Amino acid sequence: MADQLSHLQKQITEKRDLDAPPLHLWHPELSGDIDIRIDAEGVWYHEGDRIERAAIVNVFSKILRRESDDDYYLVTPVEKWRISVELHPLMVVDVNSEGVGEEQMLNALLNTGKSQLIDAGHVLTQEPRREMAAVLALDHGLTALFTRAAWYRLVEMADEDGELWSSGTAFKLS
Repeated sequence: MADQLSHLQKQITEKRDLDAPPLHLWHPELSGDIDIRIDAEGVWYHEGDRIERAAIVNVFSKILRRESDDDYYLVTPVEKWRISVELHPLMVVDVNSEGVGEEQMLNALLNTGKSQLIDAGHVLTQEPRREMAAVLALDHGLTALFTRAAWYRLVEMADEDGELWSSGTAFKLS
């Protein structure tokens, strides 16, 4: 009995990271499809109407993952809903740089307000369907397309060969 109470107390008092829930631990059965769509510009819609409240988009983006079937799901410990994504679910709206050369650190700001360091685990690729604009790999199989302004800013940071560094990793922009 004392062990059960200790375990329960630990669960209640343990700090939870609400900005990064443990999606990798949640594997509920598919609940079905839900009429939520993210268009090619990163705008979220529910039943055809734009979701205007940024707070709702931010919450949904924290429980979004892409699985091996290439479908996107909103996942909780007990529910899993498939949604539609036209191109990439998130957008990089700005990129900042600290340092120079191989010591440079690039930090991408997403349309959800979250920042992501560009590194070997969060690599840059390019999107042929969007004039080779950069795409950032994120956790849980997600990706973020650079907006035009963020893409131009990133290109300006590259050297004359289209190469730039972040967190000790070289990236080549064509």
